[in-house]
Amino acid sequence: MDDVWTMVHAERAALVEDLRGVDAARWDTPSACAGWSVHDVVAHLVDSARTTKLGFVAALVRARFDFDRLNERGVARERGAAPAETLERLARVVTRTGSPPAPLDTRLVEEVVHGEDVRRPLGLAHTYPIDAVVRALRLQVRTPASFGGAKERMAPLRLRATDADVVIGDGPEVRGTALALLLAVSGRPVRPDELAGPGLAALVAGS
Repeated sequence: MDDVWTMVHAERAALVEDLRGVDAARWDTPSACAGWSVHDVVAHLVDSARTTKLGFVAALVRARFDFDRLNERGVARERGAAPAETLERLARVVTRTGSPPAPLDTRLVEEVVHGEDVRRPLGLAHTYPIDAVVRALRLQVRTPASFGGAKERMAPLRLRATDADVVIGDGPEVRGTALALLLAVSGRPVRPDELAGPGLAALVAGS
């Protein structure tokens, strides 16, 4: 458990530092998370870091068990009047250890996938710990789509990481870095040269 929080805290801190040099106007850039701007994603990360098990259940009830409504309310609550305000809110929650009632590795999914939702559209590069990416990938492929995962999409495919000892599934293969595979199974766009293999078309079609 401690190693997960160590990675999560490091990724939050790294994103704060990356965003300190980004002009406020660029926070309106559409993120890789459909329908959300960069500013929205950062606000969501603040909300996610503040979430507790009991708070999550109460908020979900108030949202009538609609996860999209729950997330939108969290973004509205934590999005500051200006990017600098939202960034400082993120800085203040870097070391928090709250979590919704879900596997702890979901915190790695949040930080890695949403980290790239922000960085890629802004042209920012970052190297994530391979263990964090692999743990997030393994969780995503066994989590049902109804809970934000890719279990159904992955069922007929095999994923092979080119930068880690990871092979998941049995079927037409998709090859790429663990990060590219994680983004793809999470429904995010990747560059054409990041993935290859006979299963790629099926993976993209299911995104």
